Amino acid sequence: MVDVKTVPISVNYHFSRKCNYECGFCLHTEKTSDVEPLESAKRGLAQLKNAGMRKINFAGGKPLLYPKHLGSLIKYCKEDLGVESVSIVTNGSKLTSTFLTTYGQYINIIAVSCDSFREETNMLIGRGTGAHVGNVARISALCREHGIKFKLITVINRFNFDEDINASIAAIKPFRWKCFQVLVPHDENESEKRLREARKFLISDDEFNQFCRAHEHNKCFVPEPNNVMKSSYPILDEYMRFLNKGVGALTKSILEVGVQEALESAYWDEDNFHAREGIYDWERQDGAAPCSQDKSKLEW
Repeated sequence: MVDVKTVPISVNYHFSRKCNYECGFCLHTEKTSDVEPLESAKRGLAQLKNAGMRKINFAGGKPLLYPKHLGSLIKYCKEDLGVESVSIVTNGSKLTSTFLTTYGQYINIIAVSCDSFREETNMLIGRGTGAHVGNVARISALCREHGIKFKLITVINRFNFDEDINASIAAIKPFRWKCFQVLVPHDENESEKRLREARKFLISDDEFNQFCRAHEHNKCFVPEPNNVMKSSYPILDEYMRFLNKGVGALTKSILEVGVQEALESAYWDEDNFHAREGIYDWERQDGAAPCSQDKSKLEW
């Protein structure tokens, strides 16, 4: 029998759960304040690169609450490991021009979470205190200035599924717009130990499809319903353990057992990874065209 190894092409590393926002449907709520020490985190990232990782996405929590730690990791990934693409997911509140002047050359993509272009809706969700939309526009401009691709992430939920966001998308021009159907994973925001009650944000598949039909003509639009999103992301937690999204189990740390053994005990839906366009043009913005795949013929 041939031993077929799983290649972690694209990995989300949530090196901290700490966040300065309180989004009610957060997928990775703050249960600990642990952050892996820099040198051991680098060792884990090197193991991932040696196992075939081509893209690393620093998420959380909010990684920019630790700018020096984050900066050291992204520089290491680019300069020492030669990782193809380095991206950061942020709410934007802590992203500064100074950080990008220092570390922007090592970043391919910055993804900003924005669920609504109505501030009252963002505040209802728990995303900021009333200045989030202006921050999104500011970061879009900063990304263009530094040659970084600007990506938008929107969670479609009970409070925004009927909102028309088309004009705002045309104004800020993300190269990629990820729209997730709100998901309530086991033992994160739906369990006896949950930190937040996320079930009030849930929507039906029909309601998610309603939003998709109203926005699918945007060429940057990439929808992810629950059945595609769940378990299709290789996610490392703050201890460098793979999380089985939607299942709740955790593997042992890759620092303890290595990447392959950890992946063997994690459920990663590789078919859905490709179905949701997990591999795309993730080079820097410099000279790159915006996403151009036509979604108009998709059916919802």
